[in-house]
Amino acid sequence: MQSDLVKRLMWSGLLAGLGALASIATQKLATVIWVRAFGEEPPE
Repeated sequence: MQSDLVKRLMWSGLLAGLGALASIATQKLATVIWVRAFGEEPPE
């Protein structure tokens, strides 16, 4: 029983971590595209 709980917690942590990394990468990529397209920093 505890093994299933630990696996579920590890899975949730993995998903959260990958989601955070994907979000950061997406924001950085969008910033690069914006700067190249408009020649200025994106609005905040």
